[in-house]
Amino acid sequence: MSYSVSQSDTMNSNDPWAGTKPDEQTQTIMQVIPDLQTGGAERTTLDVAEAIIAKGWRSLVVSQGGRMVAELCQMGATHVELPVKSKKPWVIYQNIARLQKLVERYNVQLIHARSRAPAWSAYYAAKRCQLPFVTTYHGIYKETNWFKARYNSVMTKADCAIANSKYTQSLMWQRNPSCQNRTTVIYRGSDLQAFQESAVSEERRQKLRTAWGLSGGEHIVLTIARITGWKGHKTIIQAAKLLKERGLNQLTFVFAGDTQGREEYKAELEQLIAANGLTGAVKLVGHCHDVPAALSLAEYSVVASTEPEAFGRAAVEAQAAGVPVIVSNIGAVPETVLVPPVVTDSLRTGWHFEAGNAEDLAQKLALVNALPTIERQGLVKRAREHVTGAFSKQQMCDKTIAVYEELLTPK
Repeated sequence: MSYSVSQSDTMNSNDPWAGTKPDEQTQTIMQVIPDLQTGGAERTTLDVAEAIIAKGWRSLVVSQGGRMVAELCQMGATHVELPVKSKKPWVIYQNIARLQKLVERYNVQLIHARSRAPAWSAYYAAKRCQLPFVTTYHGIYKETNWFKARYNSVMTKADCAIANSKYTQSLMWQRNPSCQNRTTVIYRGSDLQAFQESAVSEERRQKLRTAWGLSGGEHIVLTIARITGWKGHKTIIQAAKLLKERGLNQLTFVFAGDTQGREEYKAELEQLIAANGLTGAVKLVGHCHDVPAALSLAEYSVVASTEPEAFGRAAVEAQAAGVPVIVSNIGAVPETVLVPPVVTDSLRTGWHFEAGNAEDLAQKLALVNALPTIERQGLVKRAREHVTGAFSKQQMCDKTIAVYEELLTPK
């Protein structure tokens, strides 16, 4: 259930704290994010909300709503719906007062912003209320002009600015050298146990096969990513054509991701698939609600981003699921998928290909497809050990809570 605040700031009667004053000895942490539809930042918000509650604190999340709100509230967090997704200057300004009132109502002790537009409102609300302010740099924010740089700068104004990878941290330092002593790296974490083969029932797998129109005999190359240009779907389609021309016909490429309104781009991909004679061999199946089950069906996973990934959760989850992964060689990839020269070939956990290069991707797919069973088993084992040690949900939540505790400790 979502609890909303109107523009006049009248609290919905379903508010569980209405008419009460929260215990001043119990910490209340407010997270602010544009919406809760889908995505890595959104999933991280829910994971941290759960950790806050497990700590014995109160978790308050402010967003414009979305499909994940019900899950958030089921875990015991409170959601307040405000127009924090808006980039309109006057709405951002109005949200400062709205957040300030929520701070007072819920006895909030710390504000954590996870995107730029809401971060501006949260920054000034925190200043007015003299509260610690935390941000997380979840993405690679483009800086094409002075205005964009100014807009992005709020993400490094925090008492602690969290980078979701070393690559992201280096970008933050490059843009604002003065923030170096106020940043920390906390890798995005996933519930890696959920990706173990034993954790996924045959019923869940069959449900996806039916939804995706699969017979069960396909060798699936899975790409889990939003349907948007920079995720590299066109590169994969071109690689699929090359492989088909070379006689490697048994692979079925599945694009699992939300269009988020980009229907014209989806239609463009469908036309490209048909024009290359790949109808049936490349499938667009829409948003995937069960990623572990999807990966359990996959033979291989491809992350083909043509612009740098700030982190790249899809590659981590594929390795946790025991699925060999091929990723483009930009952004935070060297931190999530290990290849020479970072490690020796005997320690690699996947493969890199040149971003946007369909020929290179096709060659890597053919190489992986021909991998002897014993080599594949060794790769899978190394990859699981790598991600389990570095990218678990538990480590992410523990380190985030530690940031909160440090900022909440009286100096």
